Amino acid sequence: MARFGGLLATDLRDVTRDPAALESTGWWAVVADFEGRLTCARFGDVRPAPPGPAGSARWRGPAAGDWTSSLDRAAYTAGVRRIREHIAAGEVYQANLCRVLSAPLPEPAEADVDALTALLARDNPAPYAGCIRLPAHGVEVATASPELYLRRTGRTVESGPIKGTGRTAADLLEKDHAENVMIVDLVRNDLGRVCTTGSVTVPALCAVEPHPGLVHLVSTVRGRIADSAGWAELFSATFPPGSVTGAPKESALQIIRALETAPRGPYCGGIGWVDADRGTGQLAVGIRTFWIDRTATPAPVLRFGTGAGITWGSDPEREWAETELKASRLLAIASGTHQPLGGTIR
Repeated sequence: MARFGGLLATDLRDVTRDPAALESTGWWAVVADFEGRLTCARFGDVRPAPPGPAGSARWRGPAAGDWTSSLDRAAYTAGVRRIREHIAAGEVYQANLCRVLSAPLPEPAEADVDALTALLARDNPAPYAGCIRLPAHGVEVATASPELYLRRTGRTVESGPIKGTGRTAADLLEKDHAENVMIVDLVRNDLGRVCTTGSVTVPALCAVEPHPGLVHLVSTVRGRIADSAGWAELFSATFPPGSVTGAPKESALQIIRALETAPRGPYCGGIGWVDADRGTGQLAVGIRTFWIDRTATPAPVLRFGTGAGITWGSDPEREWAETELKASRLLAIASGTHQPLGGTIR
């Protein structure tokens, strides 16, 4: 099953890794791992659905103290310093450094990402929230993403890169604005590879956008896809998303591979839906995203990614604190310890 934008999709018909299928017919759920593994699932029954899990599932998440990180504080801050050395050497302007948090599930056989999605919708609403549950194909993802990767309406395509995070707008620094502008230039270049000449514009630059527990700087980049291009060409030109890689993208990816110790999986990839019949689709950047890894040993685990964009102006401890800020509320929700204002711990 899949759930996005108030729609519930069931009756699985096809699963493919070929992005060209998204130009065919039907309604598709899409997950593209950061490492490039694409899963497209076509469903036969897509209908409006009330909030809450599709069945009677109840989420029981990991214990709050059981989360471990692929990079601890010392390793992460050392990574920030190393990226600043790359910047000083002129090899990169910005790179996104991420870590993956993992915790064992107390009842893995009963774990249902749709039930987790219902909790996230209640306690951390997000514009691109949803889930895809395809356990036979190794996909069990719940996202509360605030970031638009690609929205397509006919030949028009739009991206909404986020760069710059703080608890309030007063926390945002000149460094955050500079970082956002750098990534907007990268996204403009990526879309320019697949859009008609002169059609790529920036309708909004560095808008302050509030989300539960924090604020982001968000920009909008828009263009018109060339008549000869489709979803396959869009992915080829823009993936992985620029906001979670860096600039220049290829140099940033080399640095990421050298410093990060765990694959990102659906975190920082693309997650969403495509309606091939209507020529529309919406994919989020897979941030604020949980996924179940049933291949982990000795038992299945729940994973969650968090990271920060590193520039020459980055302070290692501040960047570590940003990754903690991005993760804290979501981990508390998944572990059942989030305390809403005026409420009790649940």
